[in-house]
Amino acid sequence: MQYQCQAKEEEPSQQTLFTDQGNFEVNSLAWVTDIFKKFPSDTCETSTVNLFTWGPTHDYNWFLYKGRFLIYDGRHKYLLMPVGCPMDPEDLYGLAQHMMNMGLCPRICQVPKAYLAENPEIYDYFTVAADRDGAEYVYKTRNLINLDTQKLHKKKNLVSQFHRKYPDFTVVPLDSALQDRCLDFARQQLDAMAQVPKSLEDEFSAMKQAFALWTCLCPEGLAVMVQDRIAAFAVFSRLNKTTFDIHFEKFSLDFKGASQVINQETAKYLEGRCTYINREQDLGIAGLRQAKLSYEPYRLLVPHTLKLKTSA
Repeated sequence: MQYQCQAKEEEPSQQTLFTDQGNFEVNSLAWVTDIFKKFPSDTCETSTVNLFTWGPTHDYNWFLYKGRFLIYDGRHKYLLMPVGCPMDPEDLYGLAQHMMNMGLCPRICQVPKAYLAENPEIYDYFTVAADRDGAEYVYKTRNLINLDTQKLHKKKNLVSQFHRKYPDFTVVPLDSALQDRCLDFARQQLDAMAQVPKSLEDEFSAMKQAFALWTCLCPEGLAVMVQDRIAAFAVFSRLNKTTFDIHFEKFSLDFKGASQVINQETAKYLEGRCTYINREQDLGIAGLRQAKLSYEPYRLLVPHTLKLKTSA
């Protein structure tokens, strides 16, 4: 499939603005991957692995519009910032208007702060709001390995306690047999809850999809094993040249320090392959926010949402 940016002066007719569309099925994986090779992503929202694993849950659809790649979340009713050659605010306004004509919500999310700074005229067309709950936590890989600041001292102690109590623990790749056990592990954790939040059920569905598409999507994973028991596991993939993205991470409360160990062991495994690790969002969950902040993120990627002023 051809994918290239159209020049601004090559304005197509309204009938051909959206030149193709579909959803995130395996038959579109190769060319979607090619798009993100040409236009690398800084956000986990447009990670290829996330798009194909969360696609059914979020009802993701893609469109081609003026040579840009669009991703629409049908469940939450918003468009991610277009992927491809940059669009100026007037073009984004035209896109939002066209979305309304198609019966879609014209909200545009995951707009980076740098875009707003470079295009101040955006405020002429849209109201702009920061989305703190959607902020992504990015850490330096070496900091997650060394845990050598005062604030991280407690985590380093928990890792040391785990090593002393379980000196024979192993760290192994997630092969197909272990993936089934990891799914059972995650399911048992949910079943033990008195009431399972919808967000965790959705995450479990996405995890199942990730394992089902493992050989196509090519993520990576590790498990921390104590004898034959899973203490923790993580699933991750490359996001761009400098960053890996942690998609899923689970640990057992039966093994004190397992959370800190899988975090550190994943960073060790990725050492030399990436400078940064993106541990995704806290979604406004207080306990999760506290946990992610406690690891001293190198930076927070706070996205912004655009809403048409005419639709306010």
